[in-house]
Amino acid sequence: MQRTTLPSALAAGALLLSLTGCGGNAEAGGKTVTVTIGYQSKTINTVTAGTLLRSLGSFERELRALGRRDGHTYKVKWEDYATGAPITAQMIAGKVDIGSMGDFPLLINSGRGTQLNAPTRLVAVTGYNLRGGLNTVLTAPGSKLRALSGLRGKNVSTSVGSAADGTLVRALQQAGIDPEGGIHKLNQQPAVGASALEAGSADALSQFVAWPGLLAFQGKARALYDGARLNLPTFHGVTTRKAFAEQRPAVVQAFLAAQINATRYLRAHPLDATRKVATATGLPPEVVYLYNGTGGIATFDPTLKPRLTAALEKDVPVLRAAKLVGPVDVPSFVDDRYLKRAYGSADAYAKALRATPPASPNQLWLKGEDRLRTFATPAELLRFAASHRDRVRAAYVPDATTGTRWFADRAIWVRDGRDLRAFVTPDNAHTWVAAHPGARTISYTAALAAAR
Repeated sequence: MQRTTLPSALAAGALLLSLTGCGGNAEAGGKTVTVTIGYQSKTINTVTAGTLLRSLGSFERELRALGRRDGHTYKVKWEDYATGAPITAQMIAGKVDIGSMGDFPLLINSGRGTQLNAPTRLVAVTGYNLRGGLNTVLTAPGSKLRALSGLRGKNVSTSVGSAADGTLVRALQQAGIDPEGGIHKLNQQPAVGASALEAGSADALSQFVAWPGLLAFQGKARALYDGARLNLPTFHGVTTRKAFAEQRPAVVQAFLAAQINATRYLRAHPLDATRKVATATGLPPEVVYLYNGTGGIATFDPTLKPRLTAALEKDVPVLRAAKLVGPVDVPSFVDDRYLKRAYGSADAYAKALRATPPASPNQLWLKGEDRLRTFATPAELLRFAASHRDRVRAAYVPDATTGTRWFADRAIWVRDGRDLRAFVTPDNAHTWVAAHPGARTISYTAALAAAR
């Protein structure tokens, strides 16, 4: 609104309000600075920069300590979104200061920011999977589809521009299917796509954490394609407005210090972290642990590993071919300066950078217990499960070829001589059987019986 006059008292009030806005420019001591965080509560491999971080209050504690040093009062505004696209829109508009999203949305974030003269920077990673197992293509439980090749001409739901869409595009290309003309792609939010799959209006659904595990756990879908078959890293990360980071580097550093703390908490207390995230999101704890537990599908590590940033370079051509983004300068987008400071020393950061993900163990969670039991082999887990069938809350096994963790009772089982092996998808199992004469697929019930 335009005003010809403004009393001095109102002018002072207007100035104070301007100082309390998003990343408010509060240089005078004692003024309030509001920091707005965009996160995705149900995308649970971002929890160390969102849901878990928020529940722990780590960022607020860091800001209180910062406020004691610089005289400001800091407030945090948390805004929850279903995907990364609206976070990017709000960042470009200057309404979100720090956000977390998947690798493909991160590149769109960078491209749009550059295009609209509102550049952003990738400052940390949240959860990653070095083979690509964070994204999965699903079908209905009774579907006759057994491999990705069967999707030609079918209706496939995904969120265009998401990490799951990127997996779908690459997987279809490897299967010899045009990702645009070879299927009928339905651009839908995850919840809408899940409903479409259940209703039969979608033949398959390609989505990111935690939708595949949730739908499988609920018996509403089964895995058709394991994203780890691509053997290409997928990850989610933390991005910030470049102008905000330059104006308030101490705030960005405080956020990353809080993220490091949340990551350490998740590693040290996986079950407690699982419960906190489940309570905050409404997701079943069994599903949260599938991804975030010890050796889960997501490995949590804030460091900007070269293997992950190199994967971004390979993602750019895919997005450009789909006309979702213009040129992206990945080296300029990646900025590890704030994270290095948050770790406290170059040596501490270098040590964290060298860390590698642990293998996924065979684990079983009994009802009424506050711990998970670990077994050396899938057969040992099955043997224990068979003798405690009524008490099993969840059992987890890694895919024998990709290492992707999955629910034991939702896995495809193969008997290979005396060995019992689990696979996420029928195609993974078929590939193994074809290469191992005498191996054959069996049901979960038969696997339990065979393990006794």
